[in-house]
Amino acid sequence: MERNNLYPIFLKMHQLQILIVGGGNVALEKLTFLLKSSPNANVHMVAPFFREEIKTLAKIYDVNMIDFTYDESFLCDKDLVIAATNKIDVNAQIYQDAKRRNLLINVADTPELCDFYLGGIVTKGNVKVAISTNGKSPTTAKRLRQFFEDVIPENVDDLVKNLNIYRKTIKGNFEDKVNTLNRITQTLINK
Repeated sequence: MERNNLYPIFLKMHQLQILIVGGGNVALEKLTFLLKSSPNANVHMVAPFFREEIKTLAKIYDVNMIDFTYDESFLCDKDLVIAATNKIDVNAQIYQDAKRRNLLINVADTPELCDFYLGGIVTKGNVKVAISTNGKSPTTAKRLRQFFEDVIPENVDDLVKNLNIYRKTIKGNFEDKVNTLNRITQTLINK
């Protein structure tokens, strides 16, 4: 049986410099999901053409758009790259350039050229759930996202905030605090 060995992390996208190369449908999809999850992300885009929807999002979210063909110099000072052009050879070049600079890269629809995948994401206030199918089925991730959006209550953020306040009042060492919080939250998973 195969296993998903990816390690999930939550990045502070407002502290990183992200480059999306491409201006078509795939780039729009990547930009839309990125901004939905992290509306304050520092996004730069480069392409010789941008869809109107991208231009609209760029104005709303302050995305830096560069109307130009890709050149390796655009990777300078970037932390993370998404290659989303409709040209396989350009995407492969972006991958090679990014790897040479030790940058994390995602080449759209090409799992073997990805350091990371963009999975399904559910956000309810401070609670965020990320879903990965190991790059095998974005449709399954989408359906699971829809399921979790329905089953996670809207007021879960109230619970998080209240537990945070309570956590600050607990006396004792780290282990005592963990045990106390585990005890009072056990009812969340009991049926």
